[in-house]
Parts: sequence; C-alpha cells; structure tokens
Amino acid sequence: MSVQSGRYTAAVSPRIAEGWALERLTPPSRLFGANGLRTGPDGRIYVAQVSGSQISAVDIASGAIETISPKGGDIVGPDDLAFDPDGNLYVTEITEGRVSVRAPDGTTRVLCGDVPGANPITFHQGRLFAGECRPDGRIMQLDLNGGAPRILLENVPMPNAMEVGPDGMLYFPVMGANEIWRINPDGGAPEKVAGDLGVPDAVKFDAQGYIVSTQVASGQVLRIDPRSGERSVLADIAPGLDNLTFVGDRLFVSSISGQINEVLGDGRIRSLVPDGLNWPLGLAMGEDGLLFVADGGFVYTLRPGGALQRAGMFFTPGFPGYTRGVAAAGPGEFVVTTANGAVARYWPGKHQSEVLAEGFDQLFGVAIAPGGTVVFAEGGAGRVLSVRSGNVEELVTGLRHPMGVAIGADGSCLVAESGAGRVLKLSGARAETVLDGLQGPQGIVRRGGLLYVVDAPARELIEYDMARGARRTIAGELPLGAPPGVTPKFLRAIPPLSGPMGPFAGIAAAADGTLYVSGDAEGSVLALRPQ
Repeated sequence: MSVQSGRYTAAVSPRIAEGWALERLTPPSRLFGANGLRTGPDGRIYVAQVSGSQISAVDIASGAIETISPKGGDIVGPDDLAFDPDGNLYVTEITEGRVSVRAPDGTTRVLCGDVPGANPITFHQGRLFAGECRPDGRIMQLDLNGGAPRILLENVPMPNAMEVGPDGMLYFPVMGANEIWRINPDGGAPEKVAGDLGVPDAVKFDAQGYIVSTQVASGQVLRIDPRSGERSVLADIAPGLDNLTFVGDRLFVSSISGQINEVLGDGRIRSLVPDGLNWPLGLAMGEDGLLFVADGGFVYTLRPGGALQRAGMFFTPGFPGYTRGVAAAGPGEFVVTTANGAVARYWPGKHQSEVLAEGFDQLFGVAIAPGGTVVFAEGGAGRVLSVRSGNVEELVTGLRHPMGVAIGADGSCLVAESGAGRVLKLSGARAETVLDGLQGPQGIVRRGGLLYVVDAPARELIEYDMARGARRTIAGELPLGAPPGVTPKFLRAIPPLSGPMGPFAGIAAAADGTLYVSGDAEGSVLALRPQ
C-alpha cells in the first residue's frame, strides 16, 4: 500500500524525440472513476473503481489517496463496498458477478460467486445484504459463511446502492422504475417510497433519519422524507453522480467519472478529488478543429487551449452506448463503436444516434473510407468489416485481436493486429504486413506517407515512413496500459450498460501535424507537436 498523487505510485516522464514537444491537454486523473463510496473505520472514504479494478482510500483532510486493492489484484471490477464492525470489507465485483470479502490483513476470499450484476451491498447488525443491478435483479441476504443466499425479492429492475433505515427497513433505488423502494429484511412485499426522480442510483440516511439519494441522470442530490416522500434538493452538481457517504455529519458524493465532492450548505460543493477522464479511448479530430474524446460511458469535446466539455453520457438522450472507437464523419457528426457491439452514427450536439450495424464481439477502432463506407475492427472475432447502407461485408478474418484501423488516401485499409504485433495493409482479399516487431499496436493514424502507431505495451508512439521503410520512436514511456509487472484482469460485460470493457489507446491527427494520444494509464489526453 502506498500514498500517491495519481492512480499509480510512480510516474515516469515521457521520452520525446528531437523535433517534437509533448503537452498534457488534460491533467492526470487521481482515480479510475469513482463508484461505490463507504466510510471506513479509520474515517477515510473508501472508493470502488470498476474500470480500474481498484479500491482506494481518500483522506478527507488532505485529499491523500492510498491504494487498498490494486489493479491486477484479487478483486476485479469493484462497484460497491461495505464494512462490518470487525473491519472486514465486503465488495461487489460487478463484472465478475460475485461478492468478495477482504480481511483487515489484506487476504481476500470469494463469499458468493453467483450474483450476476453484483452491485449494491450493505452490512447491518450482523446481516449482509446485496443486490444485482440488472433488469431482473434480485435482493438477497448473504450467508457470512459462504452458504446459499436468502432471496428477499426478485425481478427488480436494476436496484442499486442500498441502506437499512432507522426503521429497520431495507431501502434501495430502483433505476429501471425511477423510484426508491423499501422492504422488510425479514420478509414481505416491497413498498414504493418515492418516484418520478432523476434516476436514483444510491440511498443513504442522514443523522435525522432522512434519505439522501444521488440521481445519475439529473445530477441532483436529494433529501427525501421516508414517511411522506417529500423531497428537497441538497445540491445540483452534474449528470453522472454515483454514490455517497457520510463522515460524521459531512456528506461526500461520487461521480462515475472520478470526482468526489463534499456537499456543503446552501447547495455549495467542495472538491475533494477533482473530475477527470476515466479511461480515455478513441480520439477523432472534427472538421471544426474540435477533438472528440471517447471515455466509455462519457464522451467529451476538447478545443486546443480550452477545457474538456462533456458532450454526452449514459442516461442522456441519444447516447449510443459505452463508446470506444470514434471517427469524424462531418460537422458535429461522428461514427463510433461501442462495447455493446454496435457501430453507430452519433450527433452529440443533437443528442441523436443511429445504429448502422450491431451484434459484434469487442469492437475497437473505426475509420471512414472515401465514399462513406465505415470500416471497423472486431477484436473478439478477429475480423475487420465494413458497413454501407446497412450492408455488412467481411474484409479480412482470422486475425489476432485487431484493434486500430486507418484509411489511406488511395482507399486502402491499414489494420493494427494487436495480438500479432504488426500492422497490415488490406488490398482486396490480400493482407500484407507493413510493419511488424511491435508488442501490441492499438490506435493508428495515417498522414500522407507516414503511419503513426500507438504500441501500448511498449508505451511508445512509432512513426513509420511507408515509402522508405524507415521507423523511429516519436515518444517513449508514455502513460499507457497497466503499471509495469501488472497484468490487468479481463473486465466482463455489464448488461445492459456495456459489453466487455477493454483498453484502447486511440490516436488522432490534426491538419498542423499535431498528434493526439489517449493516455489511458493516467486518464489524460496528450498532444505531440512537431517543432
């Protein structure tokens, strides 16, 4: 365990080739998002981070962050957490569909392994309650010795972070119904407490016995009387809120993107952990000079010299889904690939999207050929495909985890075959190796006769002159991938929100020669400019 200023303990300064300069357009994020929150026995806030497979503890006085369960450890995709009086930490692992317990000495064991969509969890008077955040989710009491759970309720449309109230009833938000329910833990029918909310995703209680609930769609923090259902707004922050916790009488709220705020009086907030990018993936430069950033459940725009602007997220109208690859298709228009296995046109300014094709396995890079044909990489099936006017065509099969795609001026398609460590050129039915000897190429972009490749495991940006066959490293020690010596665990799907969540270090090029790279390890966007 170690205290750090960012996600990892040690940060290495990138090596930049002569004639190039590097700038971080966004500051590194301090967390891999921020999902479940819980106040620990030590008074610190413990933060579950699904995308980073990490649990951290935040000191509310200094903001210092300590990694409690690291990326690559036994706990995978943690979403919510709870402590018992002995200091045992119970964790729902949503991508694994299980609940684990971490003892104070750091040892971990699986408590229950059959909890699809495992998300909400709470401990109360010797009893552990958990739920499944899925359209037909269950609420259950878990056996602390690992026996079969006792089912309290079934077919609940996406229950989320729960808490036992002062009346002994178990309260939980029901995201699919936009309501808050309660149930007697000893049995009985559920009761609706409040409805017509802003998509509630967490419930806790203040010292006066009122419900405090975050609303993921509206971005509000509500205080609700559990007896009458009357409500008031404690704070109006921004869409994307996730969970909350009290440290004494102080209220702290998480945002999925990684921000933690303290809610003060009169709706004011104080930043404890600043907002940032969760897991920057695909990048695209629009015709208007606006950089489009895919960040999984969020998409952003970034203008040179400006700040990130959120363009869409889960629960906003027209959002195409967990966004990974992206290509500019025209003014304010993009084509994206999603972790749900779809290719879609997306107009973020209009809050509209249109599915072009769907039903694929682990989509990554996407590019648009002359004439408007969309080309995309299906990593899970080892294929590169195209779609135009609803017609899908296989361009090449039998590849080892293709990821990045790029289109040349002649219409030829270049493919980063990550699993084989090479870049291919597709000419009709033929596939020839253009560049090999790479560790795991991901994002690629072509500018004239130059090909730029993000070799993520090597943490390098490669320039390759296709006419001369000359290769050089533009930048090394980039913030890409997992820390040295860490093998990340595969993050399975979270239906219906997302399919399998894998990394993708994207790259985009501007007309002035600037290259933009996703620094997924630290949650930043990098600009490399020729001097």
